[in-house]
Amino acid sequence: MQDEYRTVAHEGVHETEINRSRFLCALAPAATEEEAQAFVARIRKEHPTATHNCYAYVIGADASVQKASDDGEPGGTAGVPMLQMLTRREMRYVVAVVTRYYGGVKLGAGGLIRAYGGAVGEALDTLGTVTRRRYRLATVTVDHARAGKMENDLRSTGRSVRDVHYGEAVSIEIGLPESDLDQFRAWLADVSAGEAGFELGGEAYG
Repeated sequence: MQDEYRTVAHEGVHETEINRSRFLCALAPAATEEEAQAFVARIRKEHPTATHNCYAYVIGADASVQKASDDGEPGGTAGVPMLQMLTRREMRYVVAVVTRYYGGVKLGAGGLIRAYGGAVGEALDTLGTVTRRRYRLATVTVDHARAGKMENDLRSTGRSVRDVHYGEAVSIEIGLPESDLDQFRAWLADVSAGEAGFELGGEAYG
């Protein structure tokens, strides 16, 4: 598995105009292919009179799912350059839809490739990207008397506290880089005088 990947910071739209044609690039994070397709459908519904709604998406930290559509533009002039821009920037779990309103001037194949790829690149620059790193999920269990201090200690040492459950004992779910596991176990035993429970879970990105 990848140790980290990049994705868009948040959903947004960036507009450019080339030879009187308007190109609106809508970007969004997408956890699954279904989410990506739902976003494409939503943008299409928002722009029913657009000349084209071309899209590309990359799903999976290892980019295992890649799809692109020219939506009526000449083959390979829209979806593919959009997808190439996403993969060149090493973007993952992301969907891009470029909506074109034709302005009466033909751009030619080279012009279209530059326009669609460029629209995605500019949108990424404008909206910003974030890096997600792979974590092991782990649960620290302590009694109620220690819980507040333990949570503060975890946060103050820069650990990622994801959730806190209060039951008979208090379970604090955290995310740890794989390389930090041994050091963390030693730290936990030290600050809790060996009283805290520690259980490793699965993997996540955060």
